[in-house]
Amino acid sequence: MKLPLLETIILPAPRPDTGKSLTGALQERKTIREISDRKLSLQMISNLLWAACGINREQGPFGIPGRTAASASNSQEIEVYVVLPDATYLYDPFHHTLTPVVAGDLRSLTIGPGQADFVVNAPVHLVYVADINKLANTAGYQEPGLTDPEVQKSYYFVDTGLIAGNASLFAASEGLASWFHNCNKPALALKLKLRPHQRALFGHSFGYIQKTEQEQ
Repeated sequence: MKLPLLETIILPAPRPDTGKSLTGALQERKTIREISDRKLSLQMISNLLWAACGINREQGPFGIPGRTAASASNSQEIEVYVVLPDATYLYDPFHHTLTPVVAGDLRSLTIGPGQADFVVNAPVHLVYVADINKLANTAGYQEPGLTDPEVQKSYYFVDTGLIAGNASLFAASEGLASWFHNCNKPALALKLKLRPHQRALFGHSFGYIQKTEQEQ
């Protein structure tokens, strides 16, 4: 069967002036697993991705554009895949676009085996993938140990947490549900055609809060 032709999605310019203040977002931040299948606008997705790890200055450390999330030696080794109902895309923060990766609905794979699958129909799932080559060969300061697998692991887990924290705070600021969780790593590696130096790490689900019958 011939797959539909996927095109790069040019995201609208992010609008960082929306939502609650930082302190307001911190007050509201919590895990919410009850997520509606109502679609998020492209503007909301744009704002979410920029908040997570978008470019916030042209000249960051070591002459590399700076991001909203820090990374070891500014290696920027965490890649964000955006899983939507019809296809999966790779977020390009430098051009603020979504590059198509694979057609079809992979949302069920963003949830780890044995985990509750009630958020599968959430409209947006992020998958955080570490690129070890970017960490080991960063253009920034070559910190001792960045070629050691155990040291690499400690860094890419922390760097993922920084991105996920940004995304969670953005969700809280906009009144969105957010759940950070495990993912089906082997299946995602296969479907996304990840290279040997890439690691699927976690999933992160977003959407509007699912209202109960009493609230509707």
